[in-house]
Amino acid sequence: MKTAVVQPFYSTDPEKLDSCFNDFISLCDTCDPSLDLIVFPEYCDVPASTSGAGMFADSVKKYNALVRKKISETARRCKAIVFANFADITPSGMRNTTFAFDREGNEVGKYYKAHPAPSEVKRAEEGGNALDCSYSYSYAEPYIIEIEGIRFAFLTCYDFYMYENFPQIARYKPDVIIGCSHQRTDLHRTLSVIGSFLSYNTDAWLVRAAVSMGNDSPVCGCSMICAPDGEIVLNMKNDVGIGVTDIDPHRHFKKSAGYKGKPASHPDYIEEGRRPWLYRPAGSMTVLPEKLMPYPRVCAHRGFSTVAPENSLPAFGAAVALGAEEIEFDIWSTSDGELVSIHDSSLDRVSNGTGKVYDHTFEELLSLDFGSVVGERFAGLKIVTFEEILKKFARTVVMNIHVKIWDKPGLDHQYERIASLIRKYDCASHAYMMSSNDQSLADFMKIAPDIPVCVGWDGSHDVLSMPERAIALGAKKIQLFKPYFDQSTVDLAKKNGILCNVFWSDDPEEACGFLDMGIDTILSNDYLLVKNAVDKYKAEKIK
Repeated sequence: MKTAVVQPFYSTDPEKLDSCFNDFISLCDTCDPSLDLIVFPEYCDVPASTSGAGMFADSVKKYNALVRKKISETARRCKAIVFANFADITPSGMRNTTFAFDREGNEVGKYYKAHPAPSEVKRAEEGGNALDCSYSYSYAEPYIIEIEGIRFAFLTCYDFYMYENFPQIARYKPDVIIGCSHQRTDLHRTLSVIGSFLSYNTDAWLVRAAVSMGNDSPVCGCSMICAPDGEIVLNMKNDVGIGVTDIDPHRHFKKSAGYKGKPASHPDYIEEGRRPWLYRPAGSMTVLPEKLMPYPRVCAHRGFSTVAPENSLPAFGAAVALGAEEIEFDIWSTSDGELVSIHDSSLDRVSNGTGKVYDHTFEELLSLDFGSVVGERFAGLKIVTFEEILKKFARTVVMNIHVKIWDKPGLDHQYERIASLIRKYDCASHAYMMSSNDQSLADFMKIAPDIPVCVGWDGSHDVLSMPERAIALGAKKIQLFKPYFDQSTVDLAKKNGILCNVFWSDDPEEACGFLDMGIDTILSNDYLLVKNAVDKYKAEKIK
């Protein structure tokens, strides 16, 4: 299969958009009918650097239709399969898209960039290009399109940096990976390593087209073709033009699967020994991080505590299984320093034990029954540790963690250990810490500035106290305690970019009233009842 990568010149001068576009058109005309597969670079409709989202959008508006038409004509004229990247104009905005064209010039598929770069995600006022990236916030399997018996997979620019995605792509047994790219900040040697590593770890050919930033540029360029054994069979480096070589897309690479092992592809060989429990939580069970998860939310207070014992794995599991955006739980410490989840400082209400949590060792607490007080079907339920919660629900839900030991003077606050456990299970982006003690929050913020905090109620009846405390602390979330707040509380918080939780509501009508006030998250013991009401409220607002 005669395969070509097209590498046009890319100017950093916005005044040269037209000349770069004309050069691109000339390269299209240089493609000839001897070619079977042609790949063009990323952003064919933005052929030079732009200044700001306005100029970026203007370039797309000016060139997009022309590019689409020219690529289709090139595929038809050359009788070649063609891949090119330009904006897909959707009802929700522009998307970074790689289009597939068959030999008749028909669009037969399109791949939306799986990992939009920060510059694409950011709004115009933040210095970004404000593309529509909404599709990228939910689970999707790798996009595979089969044309003429060849299985094509895709990566676009920023996608090449997500090495954890390579084994996922390999599972789908592609023959060729199409890479429409820029990667304008990477050195040639880096691009070569990435390309070779990708092919070897997916057992697929890589056909990557980029742009040249000039003869003397040490970065970008490197349109390349890599074989499944990692050999780079073509590398254009800085050259402007078309690179051509023959490939057999059905030729894959088999090696000895271990010393004297049977022949296998490299991804098949390493799959046999993979230990996914050692890696970052990932996959379809992973939810959006705290800062991206939309509002309003319902937080399952102490888990779904009307159907299972509060602060227990069954209660948390029930809430997560029902789609809870957040769970809330409480943390105390035992006398020997184990962090456990229990609401009261006393054992009396929630177990068959007596006395204070912090006066018992963890081993002593394990001898107690934390289920029978709710019902015999939960008899024998043990107290759960903070680490067990993190281990079981890492990144499957946002965790609102009320650290009770921070509220009580004289106890070891264990800031470092709490932060360390959250990071151990990769939950810094899926958790926030709540306390009524501002000094404790301030101390924790110094140790773990990457983990958000939430200001809790400290007993004040002043309705403006909580947002004022959050402003002074630099916290971006407060947890209001009814009835000690009103509309002025919420208004002051919102004016200062502070999100508002409310503790608590198990009444659907009351909960919807809180949403009318501008409350962002409602803590509820009766999770499903309130969640259904909130979902109905949101649906009616959309109408």
